[in-house]
Amino acid sequence: MTLSRRSFLAGAAAAATPGFWQWAYGGPARSGAGPYGPLRPADANGLMLPAGFRSRVVGRSGLTVQGTGRIWHGAPDGGATFPTPESDAWVYVSNSEAPAGLGGASAIRFDSRGTITQAYAILTGTTGNCAGGPTPWGTWLSCEETDTGRVWECDPFGLQPAVARPAMGVFAHEAAAVDPTGHHVYLTEDKPDGRLYRFTPSRWPDLGAGSLEAAVVTADRVTWVTVPDPRAASVPTRHQVPRSTSFSGGEGIWWADGTVWFTTKGDNHVRAIDTVTGRMEVVYDPASAGPDAPLSGVDNIVAASPSGDLYVAEDGGNMELVVITSERVVAPFLRLVGHDRSELTGPAFDPSGSRLYFSSQRGVVGQSAGVTFEVRGPFRRARSSSTSPSPTTTIAAAATSGRRDDDTPRRLVGAAGVAAAVGAALAVRRRHQKGDPT
Repeated sequence: MTLSRRSFLAGAAAAATPGFWQWAYGGPARSGAGPYGPLRPADANGLMLPAGFRSRVVGRSGLTVQGTGRIWHGAPDGGATFPTPESDAWVYVSNSEAPAGLGGASAIRFDSRGTITQAYAILTGTTGNCAGGPTPWGTWLSCEETDTGRVWECDPFGLQPAVARPAMGVFAHEAAAVDPTGHHVYLTEDKPDGRLYRFTPSRWPDLGAGSLEAAVVTADRVTWVTVPDPRAASVPTRHQVPRSTSFSGGEGIWWADGTVWFTTKGDNHVRAIDTVTGRMEVVYDPASAGPDAPLSGVDNIVAASPSGDLYVAEDGGNMELVVITSERVVAPFLRLVGHDRSELTGPAFDPSGSRLYFSSQRGVVGQSAGVTFEVRGPFRRARSSSTSPSPTTTIAAAATSGRRDDDTPRRLVGAAGVAAAVGAALAVRRRHQKGDPT
């Protein structure tokens, strides 16, 4: 799976976006009133949402996706969206955490109005595909959560076969986050003594070869030590660097503007690492969040653009998707009723930032059938006006409104910026495939 140099640079340029949290190292988030107000009674789909938001079901495990002939996979887990080169259409990619070679990943395609037009597989025959992560060059990294698990690089449009990337390590992979400015991929491991890893390709952005490192944390600083045998022929990767730091149950991970956020379910923490300085901080700790801390069972994580808010899915708890705002307030965004033995998975925003996708992996109690949802509504486009804007906040506002200040380069921000760059990259790639050099 290869790209033109031009298409990669288009993706990397947009992914190097202005900072979300300019007031870093401000202490863990505390419980408070969220930006959307209280949750209303559950709708017909069992979702408690703030006023102004509405939901629909876009996939049910074992049933055909509406308007297509494709049966939606079981155990839907990690996900991401990708814009198409033409018009304003997009696809939502979802993993299947099914066992024994029954896993993989599938995609649902939407037109510019949000109508489902197609559903199809992009990866089959794999096991326990848990989370993963999108790349700025328009591919999906699907991670197998088994002791012999690998990362698979997938084409979200199903035009090219998925490719295994064993150089990125053979272990119980959970999720991946690509840093296009530092030229690294960060990886979590879902084990009680799991590690945090960093993969550096030998030739960026080809993920076929490179160096795998494990994090060593001293006080609040992170350094990296090479893992001698990433393919773990005789010793698990997490045991190959004795002084590396263990993280109990590594889960979701996300990169934006020099910061990596990741979750660990063993201690219910959300952490952030400044990838330039190596400094690490705790963004969320239930012991510091105040009474009635709303977030437990931390799992998948995604950042919204351009607000910089983090959305964290719960595995257990009271089945909420919780927002940690860029002002460091933590509050429920939605709650799913009747799915008490399930977990929320795969949160991802569409390229416009107005639709949020996620799944209930096991669905309603007693049914064991996953459900994939879409939530649409007025997601906020900027930080609270009570916070003094930084120069990068001004850049974000300019990019969102479409205007350009004389001294401000117009750039797309965060996840939506990466998504737009992906569309441009895919368009260039396909023109090259057709023999058009422009």
